[in-house]
Amino acid sequence: MRGKRLPDWFKVPLGSGEHYREVRRTLAAQGLHTVCSEAHCPNLGECWSCGTATFMILGDRCSRNCRFCAVQSGNPEPPDPTEPRRVRVAVETLGLHYVVVTSVTRDDLPDGGASMFAAVIREIKSIGSGIRVEVLIPDFAGDQAALDCVLDASPEVLNHNIETVPGLYSRVRPEANYHQSLAVLRSASNRLGEHRTKSGLMVGMGETWDELMSVFTDLRAAGVGRLTIGQYLQPSAHHVPVVRYLEPVEFESLGEEARRMGFTHVASGPLVRSSYHAAEMSSESE
Repeated sequence: MRGKRLPDWFKVPLGSGEHYREVRRTLAAQGLHTVCSEAHCPNLGECWSCGTATFMILGDRCSRNCRFCAVQSGNPEPPDPTEPRRVRVAVETLGLHYVVVTSVTRDDLPDGGASMFAAVIREIKSIGSGIRVEVLIPDFAGDQAALDCVLDASPEVLNHNIETVPGLYSRVRPEANYHQSLAVLRSASNRLGEHRTKSGLMVGMGETWDELMSVFTDLRAAGVGRLTIGQYLQPSAHHVPVVRYLEPVEFESLGEEARRMGFTHVASGPLVRSSYHAAEMSSESE
């Protein structure tokens, strides 16, 4: 972390214990990536120590270069057809009942990687009927057929992060489009319903309260029922700087406002990330 000094509430324990070691062994054995490590998630130690991780498919190189994200950009490798099977083996080995799968953005692929998402979902579900899958997808460049390909595989929850307010997109997400992301979420909600459609924002990059309320309104109009709100952390000196760290009480206020606006479940706090305690969010929303 560069720049501003982290407040005390960002002090988190390092990972330890047998569950943590088993997650590390399993990921290494199957040659899998996680957003936990690739995106420098502050909750890695906690989640891995609880025996869970968020799988990141389609490699570790993103075809976009968002200025908030720690995942490396560059020329991605071709998709590996063995990846769905390897994810399934990891899920079985770790005994997971709720699985979160995300990916890098793959604008280089005709379907943006949608068919790989679908294959991974189906492989996981082949383990047994008790396993639920949440996917955190890119925007697939607005391709409805690609989104339908993922939805046809029947994930329990579809998440697509709006990330920030539209006024910051040109600086933070120059290769993305706010209204396109809303359209993805609206299409997902039309298929799944708002209780199974999810999005998330990072705060602390210079957005205003009114801008956040406007995004909340847009997400509700798009049929999004689940929302995560967390503090942006600058991965390196080359990324967008943190403008300020919100106090925990401010996150409480944002969460209360989101609930008042009708979101079915809200996770709002400095350390909240898209897949943080995703299984608990799912259970509480049903």
